[in-house]
Amino acid sequence: MKTALITGITGQDGAYLAQFLIGKGYAVHGIIRRASTFNTGRIERLYRDPHDPAARLFLHYGDLTDGTGLRRIVEAVKPDEVYNLGAQSHVRVSFDQPEYTADVVYTGTLRLLEVLRDYIQIGGRPVRMYQAGSSEMYGSSAPPQNEDTPFHPRSPYAVSKVAAHWIAVNYRDAYGMFVANGILFNHESPLRGETFVTRKITRAAGRIKLGLQDKLFLGNLDARRDWGFAGDYVEAMWTMLQHDKPGDFAIATGESHSVRDFLEAAFARLDLDWKKHVAIDPRYFRPTEVDALQGDPSRARSVLGWTRKTSFAALVAMMVESDVELAREEKTLRDAGHRPGERTAGI
Repeated sequence: MKTALITGITGQDGAYLAQFLIGKGYAVHGIIRRASTFNTGRIERLYRDPHDPAARLFLHYGDLTDGTGLRRIVEAVKPDEVYNLGAQSHVRVSFDQPEYTADVVYTGTLRLLEVLRDYIQIGGRPVRMYQAGSSEMYGSSAPPQNEDTPFHPRSPYAVSKVAAHWIAVNYRDAYGMFVANGILFNHESPLRGETFVTRKITRAAGRIKLGLQDKLFLGNLDARRDWGFAGDYVEAMWTMLQHDKPGDFAIATGESHSVRDFLEAAFARLDLDWKKHVAIDPRYFRPTEVDALQGDPSRARSVLGWTRKTSFAALVAMMVESDVELAREEKTLRDAGHRPGERTAGI
């Protein structure tokens, strides 16, 4: 049985990757941050009591800002593969918290690489690492973008991801470590956080359809992105670590759609006219915008044999249907007299 360690396991990608690896027979260990509220909702269905012999998911408190804690976790877990998915990943928020973003995204990656370098040298055990890059690293470089396209980051988040990418390449070259960089273009799902524009749209569409909401406030509708399904993309992460040599791979659909396109498709699924419900709020515009991202996944297709399985239309439909069901549950509770945020007796 192989053992994998995932940072950022409570996020969208971490949840899909954990499910995928467990299906492959792995023992999966995840690093979670301590919080005063439960933040493991995406992986609850995968979790079993660790005393259960069938348990395959194990969680450890830690943080990419704490190198000593990372070292202890790696030494205890003894992973065969490490997937570094942890990040402050909201681009707009990175302008408000640039120091924190850089500390987690870049310096956190450096801490993890140092821990693995020592672990490999002292213990003599090979470890393969996946480093999560982002299409935001391309910034204002003209599409289509591939592994040879120059990076021109346009946000603190993107700058930090570029630095993490290059330090991963440096450790691969300097120390012979197996480190693969995945430059993933936008990937979405029903597990996407509700502050990200695609999920914000599908969540609002479901609530508007059921009369729970009337207005949706958005920013730049003309920004274009290459949107795929997160469940397809985690398979690409795993495939990179099964290859005989580490490398850098752009993971994308090869298509580009605007925020307006996504909005129209989502509202049309529910026979809604988005123009009656959407308003523009300047607060959602970035100080420096990335106008167009469209990936060229040719290398991933030819070298790894990876291609996306889920179309843009199927992705939108999947997210809308999930959020309509969520809105129905919310409406049932509201009709029963419950309001979000109310305290329940005995709590």
